[in-house]
Amino acid sequence: MATFTYTARAVNGDLKSATIDAPSRDDVIAQLKKQRLNVVKIDEGTANKKKRMGSIKMRDIVIFTRQFSTMINAGLPLVQALDILSNQSENPALKDITRQVVFDVESGNTLADALRKHPKAFNDLYVNMVAAGEAGGILDTILMRLAVFIEKNDALVRKVKGAMIYPVVIMSVAAIAITVLLIFVIPTFATMFASANIALPLPTRIVISLSKALKRYWWLVGGVMFGGSTMIKRYYATSNGRLAIDRLLLKAPILGDVLRKSAVSRFTRTLGTLISSGVSILEGLEITAKTSGNRVIQDAIMESRSSIAGGETIAAPLKKSQVFPAMVISMIAVGEQTGGLDEMLTKIADFYDEEVDAAVSGLLAMMEPLMIVFLGIVVGGMVVAMYLPIFDMVNAAG
Repeated sequence: MATFTYTARAVNGDLKSATIDAPSRDDVIAQLKKQRLNVVKIDEGTANKKKRMGSIKMRDIVIFTRQFSTMINAGLPLVQALDILSNQSENPALKDITRQVVFDVESGNTLADALRKHPKAFNDLYVNMVAAGEAGGILDTILMRLAVFIEKNDALVRKVKGAMIYPVVIMSVAAIAITVLLIFVIPTFATMFASANIALPLPTRIVISLSKALKRYWWLVGGVMFGGSTMIKRYYATSNGRLAIDRLLLKAPILGDVLRKSAVSRFTRTLGTLISSGVSILEGLEITAKTSGNRVIQDAIMESRSSIAGGETIAAPLKKSQVFPAMVISMIAVGEQTGGLDEMLTKIADFYDEEVDAAVSGLLAMMEPLMIVFLGIVVGGMVVAMYLPIFDMVNAAG
């Protein structure tokens, strides 16, 4: 299947350009003739070049969805709304995808089927909600719900990433500072001490030995770090590896609490949005599991799906997984019994959004003094170790 960009003239004389996926050039011509379009030009591979011009950010999808919802609510025809979006999009990749969606819709495909061909821009959740909106005749409402959901989900992801970026940046700065000291500063002191021919304290000898080892075997240190990170990535790519690491992350002090609460918020908001939009609960659970971001959470959700398929409740498998808090399980059980599961899930998500804020603030508040203490011990310890012989020299001279 290749990608072609075509320019064709409609019956009224207007020129139209778009892209299409087809096995061959002849298939493109055949499809255009069915739409009563006269071919002017067909190029192969142009779309692929456009897609490489930039990625599609979450913010681009949110703006696209909100504008799309507004135009549909205002009564604009589907194809006209999509055509306007393709012309005014500032993202080249999204512009190109929207043009392909326009062509597919004009060719007789549903909007959901046209969006499904572009998973990098529109995930399963997006496509299934659009399909439910088309079937129920409430596409504008569904699109607005999608925009709100994407915004809140993106904000949640940014909060968690922000909490994890801070310690990584501090540790990176610390590693650079220590490396500079060991490679450039410590050797100067070592030369001075060697010329003075004095006995060095144990801390000083340790630091000088570390400096010599790093200067001599820096390639080995770099190789071990690179090899270690590569092995961890490969292990995480396996089924058992991802399960083990995700379980370990959830059990980590402080950080595990942030990840657990963010996972609960994402799960409840995603499932609540899908159910309220008319997606079946079995399909909703499957989509939610794929977007959970944690293998332990994913397995628990899939067990709930199997439980529902067997005629049982969602809450029992979630309780068995020991991942979800007791309050969440109890509220889900009440929602199932009262028939208001979607509303209950949304309430849980709103509550846990605030909990994630508090957990992230607590994590950052605790990490800051810990990092300062760490830097003080390591860097300060190296400086003190270098000055101990100088003190001995001063005392001896006195």
